[in-house]
Amino acid sequence: MDTGLNIVVIEDNDDLREATVHALRRRGYPVIGLPSAEALPEESSWQRIDILVVDLNLPGEDGLSLVSRIRAIEPGVGVIMVTARGLPADRQAGYEHGADIYITKPASLPELEAAIGSLSRRMSATQQHPGDLRLDQAQHRLSGAHQLQVQLTGQECALIVALARAADKRLETWQLIDILDKGSADDPKRALEIVITRLRKKLEQAGCAALHIRSIRNWGYQLKGAVLLG
Repeated sequence: MDTGLNIVVIEDNDDLREATVHALRRRGYPVIGLPSAEALPEESSWQRIDILVVDLNLPGEDGLSLVSRIRAIEPGVGVIMVTARGLPADRQAGYEHGADIYITKPASLPELEAAIGSLSRRMSATQQHPGDLRLDQAQHRLSGAHQLQVQLTGQECALIVALARAADKRLETWQLIDILDKGSADDPKRALEIVITRLRKKLEQAGCAALHIRSIRNWGYQLKGAVLLG
């Protein structure tokens, strides 16, 4: 069975990680296991991850910090947290940092498989074919399938248009600051980040997983996904 889902399991317990990876591979999932956040490949490869299964108590960078970083760059990645931390405050922190599903240990393989299946169906329901998304530049409105409607500000609209028209849909930070006329702000970079954060939240709240803005560390930003400009 080829599920088409690329799964990464990050767990520092060697026996548990190997058992989980082996079991998921037997079910037909393409999956790799890693012992720490530091073992995760470079950010440029994160877009090839569909679902991340991550423990919170990792050596080095912990699971909460890792998930926050991945969410900022690849919002479309599905995240399942599997951890011994079972208090309500722990669950809340997990969801606030970007978990889609939070499972407490000891977790059975059937429960994990059910979580992966549920998350996969949820992600598929929000995905759209390239070309389904249309940006009305006059009305500052993004629309698509399933009655998707996202009302944008003028600056948010300009940001999407600029990235969509750029080579490889990416621009350096200074270029976006100039396009959005943020050069006169006290902190131009921070002013740009506020616009991008607000836009990401709008896209996420609207269930628009097909379009998101990826941060490129120490360089700029890239638009992931297709949109028709009108």
